[in-house]
Amino acid sequence: MFSGIVEEAAVVVGLEQDKGNLHLTLECSFTDELKIDQSIAHNGVCLTVVKKEGKTYTVTAIKETLEKSNLGLLKIGDKVNLERSMIMNGRLDGHIVQGHVDQTAKCIEVKEADGSWYYTFQYVIDKEKAAQGYMTVEKGSVTVNGVSLTVVNSKDDQFSVAIIPYTHEFTNFHQLEVGSTINIEFDILGKYISRIMAIQNK
Repeated sequence: MFSGIVEEAAVVVGLEQDKGNLHLTLECSFTDELKIDQSIAHNGVCLTVVKKEGKTYTVTAIKETLEKSNLGLLKIGDKVNLERSMIMNGRLDGHIVQGHVDQTAKCIEVKEADGSWYYTFQYVIDKEKAAQGYMTVEKGSVTVNGVSLTVVNSKDDQFSVAIIPYTHEFTNFHQLEVGSTINIEFDILGKYISRIMAIQNK
């Protein structure tokens, strides 16, 4: 379980294809604190640490994960947003994030707004899935590349988010541009509410 508050944007230093899987090696400042089998969100995708060596660690993304996320598009030198699992005795600064990416979206607009930025993303809408809560709502929560954000200008197949300078600098948002592919996790509370309503209306 995560909160969508990114700790660090780590650098990809190794990529190894292994049949349908991809081993990703990253360098970050808290590698020495990690343990084998520990779960970490990578651009919002929950992956398990399988190896540690010096300042680097390795995780493995399976075929299904690569198909539903942007991890398979990563290149050496790219930055990946990291968050270790939530400690349950503290404040929930973001929102409840599972680390289960629902789908990807494309950045279709970036606008600077006097020191902040507005990013607009478009995704393929599935009406059946949308009825189950796989959608955004105005002022609701959404996770973009593992970052907990508030939705603005929500539409059927797109939404925007406002990014403050701190988030822009310390996550991989500063690398995003028009055409970039990002990971989305829709709000789990919305999914449950939609499911309950669907059952009650049968």
